[in-house]
Amino acid sequence: MKKIAVKFGGSNLKTKEDISKIIKTIRAYDRPLAIIVSAFYGITSYLIEGLQNIQNDEAHVRSMIEYLKNLKREALEENIADGKKRSEAYEKVKIRLEELHKYLLGIHYIGEVPDFVEEKVLSYGEKLSSLMLSQILQSRGIDAVEAMPEDIGLISDGEYSNASINFPVSEKSVSSALSGDRIYIIPGFYAVSKDGRINLLGRGGSDYSAAAIARCVGAESLDVWKDVNGYMSADPGLIPEAKRIDSLSYSEAAELSYFGAKILHPRTVEPLLENKIPVRIFNINNAGSIEPLTVIGDPDTENGKNATLKSVTYSDSFAILKLEGAGVGIKEGILAEVTGLFIRSRINIKSVVTSQTAINIYLDSPDLRAAASMLKAQMPQAVTTVSAQDNLSIIALVGDGLVHSRGLAYRMVGAVAEQGIDMKIVSVGASDSAVYCVVDRPDREAAVKVIHEAFFRCRSPDTF
Repeated sequence: MKKIAVKFGGSNLKTKEDISKIIKTIRAYDRPLAIIVSAFYGITSYLIEGLQNIQNDEAHVRSMIEYLKNLKREALEENIADGKKRSEAYEKVKIRLEELHKYLLGIHYIGEVPDFVEEKVLSYGEKLSSLMLSQILQSRGIDAVEAMPEDIGLISDGEYSNASINFPVSEKSVSSALSGDRIYIIPGFYAVSKDGRINLLGRGGSDYSAAAIARCVGAESLDVWKDVNGYMSADPGLIPEAKRIDSLSYSEAAELSYFGAKILHPRTVEPLLENKIPVRIFNINNAGSIEPLTVIGDPDTENGKNATLKSVTYSDSFAILKLEGAGVGIKEGILAEVTGLFIRSRINIKSVVTSQTAINIYLDSPDLRAAASMLKAQMPQAVTTVSAQDNLSIIALVGDGLVHSRGLAYRMVGAVAEQGIDMKIVSVGASDSAVYCVVDRPDREAAVKVIHEAFFRCRSPDTF
């Protein structure tokens, strides 16, 4: 029997009730699983903040470790009734926290955070989760064992902070290590390089590592448990009448993630495509029911012949860096120079639009200030002005084949224009599955509502 890879995220790891739901869910599967876990809610952010504070404050090292000890002790007390088993579990937690303590002290003494130490420290959020959950499951009579990426041979490409899995090297060892007829609890978010160093898989990368494990073991499916009712036709917090989406293609799910839907990390589907492993989305509040709310996989062949609108999504993490000059659109080498600067500073370019006199580079908002400062300090030839524009939102219509749907962009523009909302950019054709526009952030809510109204109210999204 193939295993199922199951992912529990930080939103599932907050309270005693959450742990009870996870246990109920695991019992409902009643089969061997490969379970990938995130850090307990808020722990990764706590560690990131702590890395800055401990460099000049040794007392903060102690307070961090004590905080984590108390937090984990409380979780064990709430979830392990047997006193002896609880004490044994807590001793294991203390040993792991002592490892972390040594790294934090080292950072304090040298007064800086080397890249490889930062990655090691941030991996402890997930390492504590996997240890805790395995101990709690064992105390409930469930045959579960912790399986660390460094022990099962989950090998990365060695890239700092945003690594990818080296599948030709990893697949055989991971498959063998997780082949037993039992439940394995694996910390997400990191893998190890060929020389044994821990590499993080990007912020929110536990989804990607879960997909990587699913591929390595040839899983029947990757089951992702969230605290939402699957993918919707829009953010239900903004559009209460939003409809649930039963199925998505891999490309639709990737575009929704890229354009702001927060259910999956944008890279989650990447490892699954070749082997066509489906992703199934569940709500942990329905624990005990293994009935997916949204299934992501290969599109139906017949359905794939027609454009099918699935959702309207948005992201506020969007900014524009504009490079202006009389000949920037035809001057060779400008983009290569800019890209080289950004690569060295780990700044990702989301998109580029050019004209004769301007190059518009689309970035994540948090990168805008650093990118603008860098280019002003090292102004590329032919560029006379560098300007930054933030406080924007990108709104996307997502669905396979949308780019081939006549009049769709016109209807989107018309619906927004009727509300008197100015659209900064409209893009069609970059992807077969997405059409998007950019508006000022204060106009985002009204724009999403009117677009959803135009395409979903009183009509099927399959018809345009």
